[in-house]
Amino acid sequence: MIGDRLSASALLAFCVLSCVSHESATVVPGRIASVPIRGTDVSVELVRVATPEGPLWFGRTEVTWDAYDPFVHGRDGTGVDAVSRPTQPYITVDRGFGHEGFPAISMSYRAAQSFCAWLSAQTDLPFRLPTEKEWKLACGSSPADPGSVAWYASNAGGRTHAVATRVQNERGLHDVFGNAAEWCVGTDGRGVLLGGSFLDREVGPEARREPSGAWNASDPQIPKSIWWLADAPFAGFRVVCEADVAAWRERE
Repeated sequence: MIGDRLSASALLAFCVLSCVSHESATVVPGRIASVPIRGTDVSVELVRVATPEGPLWFGRTEVTWDAYDPFVHGRDGTGVDAVSRPTQPYITVDRGFGHEGFPAISMSYRAAQSFCAWLSAQTDLPFRLPTEKEWKLACGSSPADPGSVAWYASNAGGRTHAVATRVQNERGLHDVFGNAAEWCVGTDGRGVLLGGSFLDREVGPEARREPSGAWNASDPQIPKSIWWLADAPFAGFRVVCEADVAAWRERE
């Protein structure tokens, strides 16, 4: 099993920041895990969320450029391409909003899925995108005060902001609503963006965008990129891990 191969060094010392430099990581019993990405100095922080089918570990924040860059540029120190990587971007993918500590944006659904496959290979943990149902269980109710929990059209100033700079929701997750809209597996098995973004006036559990050709209309390439969306600076994602990370730590 994948869990049986999880290295002891993967879970040793707790770090509260998501996708930050570190040497090792740990599980806070029953709640938070910080898992290093092999070959980088970056970790992904996970929060345990109960669901009717059992617990899942959700990314505490949206995936940041700190984690996405090693995937795109091959800076993972392994010298092995375990999965397909995106082509090098032909646009300024962060749109000048900010890079370190900011949500990765402008990627396609396919690219987000490939990142999950790469992350699984780099951590020996089964990462993927959440389903729409899982995301809605984790996102919580509509916020009474959107500005306290979300960067959206009324307060974002037309740009993304550093992750975890709004109040977390009742599950311990940041930026579920607003900042970047999040790729999930829709009820029809295709990609869908949920939660709303920094451009949207309405954010919350019902905010939903289905992919459109308009999201890549200005791409001059023929054929158009399958990895980058020239006209979707609002597209981002967070990961989910199916494993019981805490139980794996206890077995070591």
